[in-house]
Amino acid sequence: MSAPLPRLSYAAVLRVPHARRAFLAALVGRLSYGTVSVALLLSVTRATGSYTLAGTVMALFGAAGVVLSPYRAGLVDRYGPRRALIPMALLYAGLLGALAAAAWRPGAPAVLLASGAAVAGACAPPLGPAMRAVWAELLADRALLRRAYSLDGVAEELLYVTGPLVVGVMAGFGPPAAGVLLSALLVAVGTLAFALSPATAAVRPAGRPESRPGQGEVLSCGAPVQPVVVAAGVGAALSAVELLVVAFAGQRHLGDGVAAWVLAALSAGSAVGGLLYGAVGGRGSARTRLAFLALGLGLALAAAGLARGAGTLAVAVGCAGLFVAPALTTAYLIADEAAPPGFRTRAGAWVNTAVNAGSAAGAAGVGLLVDRLPPALCFAVAGAVAAATVPARLRDGGHARRRRRTAAGPAPASARRPGGTGGADCGTGVEQDVPHS
Repeated sequence: MSAPLPRLSYAAVLRVPHARRAFLAALVGRLSYGTVSVALLLSVTRATGSYTLAGTVMALFGAAGVVLSPYRAGLVDRYGPRRALIPMALLYAGLLGALAAAAWRPGAPAVLLASGAAVAGACAPPLGPAMRAVWAELLADRALLRRAYSLDGVAEELLYVTGPLVVGVMAGFGPPAAGVLLSALLVAVGTLAFALSPATAAVRPAGRPESRPGQGEVLSCGAPVQPVVVAAGVGAALSAVELLVVAFAGQRHLGDGVAAWVLAALSAGSAVGGLLYGAVGGRGSARTRLAFLALGLGLALAAAGLARGAGTLAVAVGCAGLFVAPALTTAYLIADEAAPPGFRTRAGAWVNTAVNAGSAAGAAGVGLLVDRLPPALCFAVAGAVAAATVPARLRDGGHARRRRRTAAGPAPASARRPGGTGGADCGTGVEQDVPHS
C-alpha cells in the first residue's frame, strides 16, 4: 500500500526549509511600504503647511516607484537578490533618513523634499516580487505555490492595514518624520535579513540573457498580457471603490468612521477570499479562472451600487473583496509560469506595476465622475472597468494559438518550464533599458 500524499496546507508552505525565515524577513521590509506613504504625507504637510506640495511629493514618490519597478526587479534577476537588493535597500533607507531629517522641523525647502522623494521612490527594493520569485524556486508543486502566493497576498494586505495604524500611534507621541525614520529602519533590517537568508540562494543570477527572437508575444521582460491587464483593472476598480465609499458616506452624512468600516470589509473580504482560494483552488486553467474572477469582481461592484445603507454597502463591498486576492494571486501565478528563465522577479513586478498604475488611473477617473453621476452608476463604471479586462483572456489565447501554428520547431529546452505557457524571452534590446546605477 502506497504512503498517503502529504496534505498541501498553509502550514506545509511554512515548513519548507528556510521559507519561514525568508518570508518573515520580507514582511518586515514590506511593512515599510505600509508606513512610509502616510508618514511622508504627514511629514511634508507638517513641515510646509501645504497640501498641494504634499500631494506633489507623494505623486513623485509613487510615480518613480511604479515606473521603475520592472527595471529594479530586472537588476534582481540579473545580479541575484543579495547583490541587487542590499545596495538598493541601503540607498533607499538613507534617502528616507535624509527626508525625515529635512522634514523634522518646519521650513524645509520644497525642491529638496520633492527631489528627495522622487529619488527615494526610484530606489525602493522590490521585496514583493523578490519574495514571490523565492517561493517559485522553493516550491515545485503548483498547488503548493498557489497557497504560498495566497498567503503572501493576504499578509501583504494586512501590512497595508497595519502600517497606517502604526504611524497614527507614533504621530501621537512625536513628529510625523519619526514614521519616515521607522520606514527606513524596517526596510533596511528586513531586506538585509531577507537577502542574506539561505532561501534566496535558490534564486540564481541570470546574468545578461541571450536574445532568441520569435519566441512569442508577451510584454517586456516576460510578463504575458492577460495578468497585467487584469491586474490594472483590479487596481483601477479598487481605487475607485475607495473614493466612492467615502463619497457615499459623505453624501449621507454618515461620517468618516462608517467609510473606514466599509473599506475594512473590503480588506476582510479580500483576505478571506485569498485564504479560501489558496486552500481550495478551482477548476480549469489559471487563465480561465482569472477571467471569471475579474468578471465576478465587476458584477459584485456593480451590485454594490444598489446598496441603500452603510450595512448593505459593507456586505456588498465585502463580497467584492472575495475576488480581489484570488485574482491577483492568479495573475502572479500566470506571470511566473510564463516567465522565461531569468525573468521571474521582473514578471511579477510587471503585475505589481499594473496594479499601482491602474490604481492611480482609477482614482483620477472616478474623481471626475463622482460629482457628475449618481453613486449607483459610478459603482457600475468601476465594475465595468474590472470586467472589461476579461477579453484579455481571448487575446492571450489567440497569441498562443498563433505561436503553435507558426512555430518551426520546439523551443529550446532552456526556454521551457514544466506547466509553462511558452513565454517569450527578453532580448538584449530590453536589457539595455535597465539602469545600472
